[in-house]
Amino acid sequence: MSQYGRAAVTPAAGSMVVFVGVAVAGAFIVAQGLTNASFTYTMGAVAALLLFALAFVRTDFGIYVVIFSMLLSPQFGNKGAGVGAGRGITFRTEDFVLLVIGLSWLAKTAVNKELNLIARTPLNWPILLYVATTLAATLLGSLTGTINSWSGYFHVLKYVEYFVIYYMAVNNLRDREHGWRLVGAAFITAAIVSVIGLAQVPSGERVSAPFEGEIGEPNTFGGYLLFMMAIAAGIAFETENTRRRAQCLILLGVMAVPFFFTLSRASYLGLIPAFLVIARLSTRRRLVVGLVLLGLVSSPVLIFVAPKSVKDRVTYTFKEEKGSDTVRLGKVAFDPSTSARLLSFKSALTGFVQRPIFGWGVTGFGFMDAQYARVLAETGIVGLAAFLWLMWAVGRHALDVYATRGDPDERGLVLGFLAGFAGLLVHAFGSNTFIIVRIMEPFWLITGIVMMIPALEAKERAAAAAAAQFTLAPPKKERSGVRR
Repeated sequence: MSQYGRAAVTPAAGSMVVFVGVAVAGAFIVAQGLTNASFTYTMGAVAALLLFALAFVRTDFGIYVVIFSMLLSPQFGNKGAGVGAGRGITFRTEDFVLLVIGLSWLAKTAVNKELNLIARTPLNWPILLYVATTLAATLLGSLTGTINSWSGYFHVLKYVEYFVIYYMAVNNLRDREHGWRLVGAAFITAAIVSVIGLAQVPSGERVSAPFEGEIGEPNTFGGYLLFMMAIAAGIAFETENTRRRAQCLILLGVMAVPFFFTLSRASYLGLIPAFLVIARLSTRRRLVVGLVLLGLVSSPVLIFVAPKSVKDRVTYTFKEEKGSDTVRLGKVAFDPSTSARLLSFKSALTGFVQRPIFGWGVTGFGFMDAQYARVLAETGIVGLAAFLWLMWAVGRHALDVYATRGDPDERGLVLGFLAGFAGLLVHAFGSNTFIIVRIMEPFWLITGIVMMIPALEAKERAAAAAAAQFTLAPPKKERSGVRR
């Protein structure tokens, strides 16, 4: 192909074309919207175009918007029917923010051929297989009649949305300092929603995240706080920076109060593996073990001083209610909520026997608030294997990153991530943890940062080596005289 057959549009010229297109589209939308649509929809469309343009120029801006909208954006759609809750479809502001930023990134990669659409990471194949499996299972469910609407495909699209956040992080991280700024933005978001949670405590109701609609989701908020608390704790244990340790401990205290008042028993259980991971991997193991022993010794006192609502919620686990399905283990009976989760595993096994390979498709089986049971019933043994491979890949590569960390702050970040990941794996026995938007968005953001740390470090070392070589190289002497 001749040079004239290649793309003749330079990045600068391509950017100008994009901006002219955005300006024309904006003018058209305003003109049409003010005459044929409501003012709200018109301003929404203009805001989307503005966000598109800003994210095109500075992708960082779009990422920060996504981070702050993860827990601070309102939802609309079926009431109380989030991805992790029921069969209905719920949309949030960040869904459209992600769509706009995704389109902006596509436009940017089309204009600048040097940018990669999808970066090469250790999780690419597990993610691809998991998405392909859920899509195939849903397609088969639609063909065989177990799924009678587009709901399953919308749920799969929501799953893909989480991986968009992962690739937004890995594609746009410039250096490790940039990664820390994104972590800082996530911590600021956690602090804001925790303060809002603290304001709910006096009401006596279970604490949930803001903008949850009429029906809150305390279990979701508990899982989110569990993950963010683990990261703050990991950094606090490992860092040698006194100021950073103090900041993480303060944030940990702010998050702990609303966490316990979510009354989420799955989140309480998640604390155990999270703390055990920190105790096992931390370089300050003696301190962690000492805290564990102190907690065991003082546990009777802690139980005595614990808020009544927390104690009642824990003891309610073993209270049977007449007229409801009850699971018994020997003489121990469980409450309806716990029984429903235990029965969901039995139901999942029944559905698995009927459709063992690809399951019933996403949303094709009865609702179950238990991640592993739901994956088995909806996507069969193939889907469960793909999901477990993805989880194993995340944990294995994070451990590899942790083993090579020399910087205490980075070691603390990865340690906290591993602890939070272990906590979410247990949390998933009593919730659809890995398909809940408000848990998975921050999870995949931090996952992207953790996975890119070695590559960013290698990039910085190569740049430093090149700079040193340039500095040490003696300048070439110019020959005197005139050529003949």
